[in-house]
Amino acid sequence: MSSDNIQVFIPMSENTNGLPGTMTSNDLKPCTEGAVLSFHNICYRVKVKSGFILCRKTAEKEILKDINGIMRPGLNAILGPTGGGKSSLLDVLAERKDPHGLSGDVLINGAPRPANFKCNSGYVVQDDVVMGTLTVRENLQFSAALRLPTTMKNHEKNERVNMIIQELGLEKVADSKVGTQFIRGVSGGERKRTSIGMELITDPSILFLDEPTTGLDASTANAVLLLLKRMSKRGRTIIFSIHQPRYSIFKLFDSLTLLASGRLIFHGPAQEALGYFASAGYNCEPYNNPADFFLDIINGDSSAVVLNREEEDRKARGAKELSQNDQTIIEKLAEFYANSTFSRETKTELDGLSGVQKKKKSTAFKEITYTTSFCHQLRWVTKRSFKNLLGNPQASIAQLIVTAVLGLIIGAIFYGLQNDQTGIQNRAGVLFFLTTNQCFSSVSAVELFVIEKKLFIHEYISGYYRVSSYFFGKLLSDLLPMRMLPSIIFTCIIYFLLGLKPTAEAFFIMMFSLMMVAYTASSMGLAVAAGQSVVSIATLLMTICFVFMMLFSGLLVNLKTIVPWLSWLQYFSIPRYGYTALLHNEFSGQHFCPDLNVTTNNTCDYEAYAVCTGEEFLTSQGIDLSPWGLWKNHLALACMIVIFLTIAYLKLLFLKKYS
Repeated sequence: MSSDNIQVFIPMSENTNGLPGTMTSNDLKPCTEGAVLSFHNICYRVKVKSGFILCRKTAEKEILKDINGIMRPGLNAILGPTGGGKSSLLDVLAERKDPHGLSGDVLINGAPRPANFKCNSGYVVQDDVVMGTLTVRENLQFSAALRLPTTMKNHEKNERVNMIIQELGLEKVADSKVGTQFIRGVSGGERKRTSIGMELITDPSILFLDEPTTGLDASTANAVLLLLKRMSKRGRTIIFSIHQPRYSIFKLFDSLTLLASGRLIFHGPAQEALGYFASAGYNCEPYNNPADFFLDIINGDSSAVVLNREEEDRKARGAKELSQNDQTIIEKLAEFYANSTFSRETKTELDGLSGVQKKKKSTAFKEITYTTSFCHQLRWVTKRSFKNLLGNPQASIAQLIVTAVLGLIIGAIFYGLQNDQTGIQNRAGVLFFLTTNQCFSSVSAVELFVIEKKLFIHEYISGYYRVSSYFFGKLLSDLLPMRMLPSIIFTCIIYFLLGLKPTAEAFFIMMFSLMMVAYTASSMGLAVAAGQSVVSIATLLMTICFVFMMLFSGLLVNLKTIVPWLSWLQYFSIPRYGYTALLHNEFSGQHFCPDLNVTTNNTCDYEAYAVCTGEEFLTSQGIDLSPWGLWKNHLALACMIVIFLTIAYLKLLFLKKYS
């Protein structure tokens, strides 16, 4: 990305009744040229499945039908009842809908949207997806580091972050954590403003917001809309969906798009909407909120409806739910708008945009490229993940403490293993426990991608990073340390308490074996969980798999005795490879019989013991005694790690990133 195309951010604060600003209006200049977004004949259909699994039927459902309109610089609200299609229209305009089933054109300044439109426009999702363990400033710095070109110096990026913090009135909480379910953070309004700030980093000319007032109280919602209003006065096109705004919010709207059942009921200046509905026979009562009034009309619940006698009779019967008559109201309203002056004027303007300027090349946006390199993205994703790990003591420090306590308990139970027949049993038992414990403790790895799924999808679509940068960044910062440290702690605590083979080589081989088991189990967890939305489902699948793997580990049943048509399952058992490696490492060269004088022909004394050497025990378990018998287990685990991680990466790469 060349430096010639870099847009310069200029704060947009004003001394109004909204959120605080420090600059005067004389110092303000439009930060971007106004972008005009027009949409032509938008239709959107999705396939809906119904019925049972064996006899499921697929049918098409029409979400949007023949939607036309223009969004200019200012506040452009999309209003409608639940299920009316407002969020779908917003996603279509923002190019965040699955293109399958979508038809129609969306133009920017009369030209088709460029390929990088998603990266250069701002999109604030309904559920604020920001890293709660980071501060407000750190979240904004992350966005600036990955979305601004590397030609900008660090101090310039920090200046932009500071300007946005100042503009959004976040100075007092700039260094406070956003907050999680375990950490008390900033308020809901400050969290929403942080989400908006993340999108303002690139200084987009068009900003989309999905239900920006969701979860906010009336006063905070009003403050957020006042902020958006001030931003729109600086030439920014702000398009947002909203369900039921209060009057103080409604009067801020410049343009209103009213949808119901995927049909366009009204599109035009917001302040002219009441007059339009009055001409259609719907008069708003005094002191009634216009937004509530419009929704009442659509739902057939307004006492001001005087369109026809049939409607009055229907209401007199006390019907409260949507019926065929309700659908008739929506159809009549849609037909009335199609024949109105507003519709004709809009179509005239749309014809002019598509006819005169369609061949012009839009300069408002750049070609699709990532603004930063893979290594730069990897460094920042890794850095953020480390901060998130350290900021989540429940998931990091607590896990290490539990590992240490469990190691002490196991060390106390199996303390001082003897070189006799009981020592054989105890050694086999503790090594089996260590292996299975590594597997089941790795189930927590399923949360690595599931919890951050929404955050990943939003940031990927917005051009923060490549899938590969995110994937390897999470492995380096989370998977590697959180699986390595417990293995080291476990080995250091129990090895000497148990009195295992007193050689340095055996000590480090055991540590390495436990690490390989943990990495393999965690990689399997990532492969299962990648793309999942519910942690409990992924956890259940992992637990079931590990239970079956335990049966083929080599302790609960001798693998040589399993029938041939089931014995092949042992090659897919992670605990089997780890347990076999630990057995080979510990039992090789060990003796478990009393020191008898073989010259006295006391062979009967030897026969009293089933196993006298570690090699005999390994042979009885069908374990290869050669050095290859040890290292082939590590090789098998390494191959499984590569396979599972490849599956996890491909699932992330081809994850459905559109709604």
